[in-house]
Amino acid sequence: MSVRDLIIIGAGPSGLSAAIAAKRRRLDYQVIEQGTLVNSIYRFPPQMVFFTTPELLEIGGLPFVSPYEKPTRSEALKYYRKVVDTFDLQLTLEEEVLSVSIDDQLAADAPDDDVVFAIETRSSRPSGVRRVRYARHVVFAIGYYDRPNMLNVPGEELPHVHHFYTDPHPHYRERVVVVGGGNSAAEAALEMYRAGVHVTLVHRWPELKSTIKYWVRPDIENRVKEGSIAAYFNTTVVEIKPTTIVLSRGLPQPEAPEVEIAADAVYLLTGYRADSALMTAAGVHLNDRDAPIINPDTFETNVPGLFVAGGAIAGVDTGTIFIENGRFHGEKIVEEIARRIEARD
Repeated sequence: MSVRDLIIIGAGPSGLSAAIAAKRRRLDYQVIEQGTLVNSIYRFPPQMVFFTTPELLEIGGLPFVSPYEKPTRSEALKYYRKVVDTFDLQLTLEEEVLSVSIDDQLAADAPDDDVVFAIETRSSRPSGVRRVRYARHVVFAIGYYDRPNMLNVPGEELPHVHHFYTDPHPHYRERVVVVGGGNSAAEAALEMYRAGVHVTLVHRWPELKSTIKYWVRPDIENRVKEGSIAAYFNTTVVEIKPTTIVLSRGLPQPEAPEVEIAADAVYLLTGYRADSALMTAAGVHLNDRDAPIINPDTFETNVPGLFVAGGAIAGVDTGTIFIENGRFHGEKIVEEIARRIEARD
């Protein structure tokens, strides 16, 4: 039975960075990804433009060359494909990790009381094949964009309700409600408005978030001010119905008045967070912000041999970890793992 040095869960920039470092250190590693390569970036709207510059998205020292000051989603996808091909990284795509646990029998038989993790997976393809892989170290590089924050209101499961935005064209001349006050909500509202959609923006706070891209903020504020995009601030969603949405106005009053408006489609763009359930099931302790408690120098959790990299570190504070800083986590983690392996050998 093969026991690898390292299994990396997630093929985003942080996971790929860890894989590059592992290959350079000649570690026996494998990357497992539940979706496609850099799945979170793939799920961005096709026309999305990054806030940052190309060099801040680079990993492994491979240059990210772009003719634009701000790279596009398509350029990023092309770049990370080039990363995988250049370094010939070992990836398994479309395979979901179901659980990570310590295999007591293998750990007992391992030298020097090494911990051995059992990583149970299931193929996302039609076959649905399950298997168990083994490794002495595991890195959670699972990001957070795949898991939207749910409002947990009646009607959230209806087919015209979406947590990810892609294209405005299907909503031409429709009445669409966008819930949220950050970049995703602002950009989706603006693009749909310009595609002939009747857009209403709903946000629970009195003003839009300060983190909105500097070139987007004046645009969305002016469209709201002139009435091109209707807006409800200090407002929360009470219920979503097949053709309407019920809103509670006057937050935070306990008995705020309600209003019901027409909605052919609803986009709940209220943020995302990492899969904390997968981590806690593996024994990882979280703080009061739903973030894993880690050693800041090594990124190791309270479970020896289990590390966290990238956006999964952030908990609910997703605005603190980006590709720009998360891309360095994997290198530090692999450096620590390699040091331990060299000391053991």
